[in-house]
Amino acid sequence: MDPNVLLPFGSSALSFVFAALVADQWWRRRQPYQLVWTLGMLWYGIGAGTEFLGGAFGWNEALYRTWYAFGAFGVAAYLGLGTIFLLNRTRFGYFVALSFALAALFSFLAASRYAREGSPAADAIVLAVVGIALVAAVAVAVATRVRRQSMAPVAAGFLIPGSVVAAVLAFVVPLDAPGFALDALNGAPIGAAFPAGLRIVTPPFNIVGAFALIFGAAYSAYIFMPKRRIMRADTRGGLAAGPLRGIAVVVNAFGSLPSAWRALRAGELNSRVPATLLIALGGFFPSIADGLTRFGVTWGLFLGQFIGVLLIFLGFLVSIEVFSDVRLPFTRIVLRRRDGGGQAAG
Repeated sequence: MDPNVLLPFGSSALSFVFAALVADQWWRRRQPYQLVWTLGMLWYGIGAGTEFLGGAFGWNEALYRTWYAFGAFGVAAYLGLGTIFLLNRTRFGYFVALSFALAALFSFLAASRYAREGSPAADAIVLAVVGIALVAAVAVAVATRVRRQSMAPVAAGFLIPGSVVAAVLAFVVPLDAPGFALDALNGAPIGAAFPAGLRIVTPPFNIVGAFALIFGAAYSAYIFMPKRRIMRADTRGGLAAGPLRGIAVVVNAFGSLPSAWRALRAGELNSRVPATLLIALGGFFPSIADGLTRFGVTWGLFLGQFIGVLLIFLGFLVSIEVFSDVRLPFTRIVLRRRDGGGQAAG
């Protein structure tokens, strides 16, 4: 079978299985990050499912709109938002705020590029997208500083309603015939059929979501690994506190790798460390594969998506924050029981 059909099918099937497992955990434990991750994996399954159906039976406008609505505005945003909820009581909110600011910049740059290509977005739309992303950046930073546990709800207050509005627009904006656009090399769907005014809306969801998933998982790994503190950032709450703490985390994380390696060889490494690193890699692969398509390297898109969901799945299975035990969804049949619990946020 064509790998461009088989791989999306595998990604979709695995995503739906994963969504059912996490939904079962949410039903029992009612943790918000589990509910958001469930939705993210559902969107992943739907998006990959449209790629399978389009590759196997041919694309049409309805399938293409569904792919864009869930893939462009749902998958990364909700998986990343789940990580934001998991790290809600940490200083990770400053990084989320920075991600919103970067997303505003990327939306502006995308609008400039589309204008040069002869498909300009309306100035009012550009101003609204950039402005809302910047307001979100400030709001998340303030929430992190003033009342840290409110950081995730504030981020969700921007991402969830925004994703709903954007998804609705993806289903109603007019498209030129034939109603979809495919990559000339591998037949994968691309967003070129949608107007620039909608395409510039994607960075706040994809950048914030992907960055939160990847770097949030890496940050969780740092929290639970044996640490060697090479750099301290004691700015006593000054303006430089956020950036200096971020630099300190990176420096100390690299400095702690030898200790983590020794703990791993001795069988003493906290299971959360490999789990969260798998999740980080799982978010990294699809992001790289998608980014390469923008430079004409399209052969690895579906492979990157499949590897990504597989690694995230494995990471979450290992992660005790998500699964206290593994059982058949919505039954009492336990497949694997875990000891301990608690969130990664400390």
